[in-house]
Amino acid sequence: MIEEIRISQLGVIDASSLELGPGLTVITGETGAGKTMVVTALGLLLGGRADSGAVRTGAKQARVEGVIRVGELTHFADAVEEAGGEVEDGVVVLARNVAAEGRSRAFVGGASVPVATLTEVAQPLVAVHGQSDQHRLLLPRAQRDALDRFGGAPVAAALGTYVELYRELAQTTRELDAVVATARERAREADLLRFGLTEIEELDPQPGEDVTLAADESRLGFADTLRTAAEQAREALSSDTGGADALATTSAARGFLDGVRDHDPEAAGLADRLAEITYLVSDVAADVASYASRVETDPAQLAATSERRAALVALTRKYGDTIDEVLGWARDASLRLLDLDSTDERIAELTARRDSLATQLTSSAAELSSARREAAGRLEREVTDELTLLAMPHAVVTIDVTPVEPAAHGADDVAILLAAKAGSDARPLSKGASGGELSRVMLALEVSLAGTSPVPTFVFDEVDAGVGGAAAVEVGRRLAQLARTAQVLVVTHLPQVAAYADRHVLVRKSQDGTVTSSGLTVLDDAEREQELSRMLAGLADSDTALAHARELLEVARARD
Repeated sequence: MIEEIRISQLGVIDASSLELGPGLTVITGETGAGKTMVVTALGLLLGGRADSGAVRTGAKQARVEGVIRVGELTHFADAVEEAGGEVEDGVVVLARNVAAEGRSRAFVGGASVPVATLTEVAQPLVAVHGQSDQHRLLLPRAQRDALDRFGGAPVAAALGTYVELYRELAQTTRELDAVVATARERAREADLLRFGLTEIEELDPQPGEDVTLAADESRLGFADTLRTAAEQAREALSSDTGGADALATTSAARGFLDGVRDHDPEAAGLADRLAEITYLVSDVAADVASYASRVETDPAQLAATSERRAALVALTRKYGDTIDEVLGWARDASLRLLDLDSTDERIAELTARRDSLATQLTSSAAELSSARREAAGRLEREVTDELTLLAMPHAVVTIDVTPVEPAAHGADDVAILLAAKAGSDARPLSKGASGGELSRVMLALEVSLAGTSPVPTFVFDEVDAGVGGAAAVEVGRRLAQLARTAQVLVVTHLPQVAAYADRHVLVRKSQDGTVTSSGLTVLDDAEREQELSRMLAGLADSDTALAHARELLEVARARD
């Protein structure tokens, strides 16, 4: 539960702290004293929108801290640690700073976190209800959500199954529509791929063939030039006509040095090197002669090579810069063609899956509707009973679960109808309930839902507006009953409700002539009587009002 709330520089509150405990805590005070600032502070702790206008005039920033006793809320402790915060001695401090410039910072267990993380961690702790929540209760979605909460595990299980099937059906339908819509484009793509693969298969190019053919074409095209150059080179190396050549010249040079090799080792080394050159020139001359004999002019082979190379160049213009890239394109195209050729099979597969999922969804929707109708019967009985205790003895609540086209939430519309008086027709809450009646219907719903709600703390901000007299006494009694199983915090202007508090907090307003400030005070018994007297008659010291206040407190204390 929430053990303490500390507020500084928020609205009219300068600096104050509010210690809370189990049971029912009531907050009262004069109009404009800042009662709602406590709810605003809680909203900030829950990750609500930060309004720089709420920062106290002249202050740099407002700060709100909440001390949370973890107790058995293991999921909350896990969320705190996951956010990087710490649980110390079973306590976690949540905090929110709002700067006057509008910037906001959030903290969980001492760790600075994004506001979204604070929201995720803190919101499961508190359910806040105010005038705006009454209006939200008029929305069909809010009424459906309330019924689903009350339905508990059976409705949750049926809804979970339905939502998953609905998601799968929607995804399958989208995929099927996309495949059908692109069938013509896929057919055109398949034809283009087949044409390209046929071109490549007819030529049957080999890896690196374009490089080889380019070399062959160059050699065949210049065969005469190559052969002439080779013969001239062979003649320069080793002449058949007896002319000067490289072999004769190197042999003569070697002979000169061999003649004097015994006189100088260096001359002998040079002679040996010339001998090696002589052998090398002789080998090269033989290789050049062999090359010259093998170079032949073959116009037919040149034409065939040029024709083959031109065909391969045509492929590289379409499918890749080289033949290796062309062959890579062919491999990829073959795989893509397999996928495109399976379009009909894919359409049939998706159609069958869609039909199967639609059948399953229909069955799941029926199960969800049945679970909702069963829960609706129980909830309408409980809320009607609660309204009887809230001074609406003739009111009857009916919850209609009507079939509609399947949507993300199911195949039902849920409407809470109210017949406020005997003999009146049941009408939607938006048309058949006054403000006071709507307040009591919401309270009756919360009391009915309390047993199924995991929320440990409830906050009610003047939800008793429009209620008075005996009805107000019953509102206080039912809030006290809710407080037996949860921590309840109520901001109220009704003394009949305040009388049932386990802890009564007064928001006091003081003014020094220029600045109005408020503080929070927990009242003792005598102070409670005075506050209730003020709320009853506007006079804290009226004997008649004090007597009435004591009577209210006695009635409240005798509730058990």
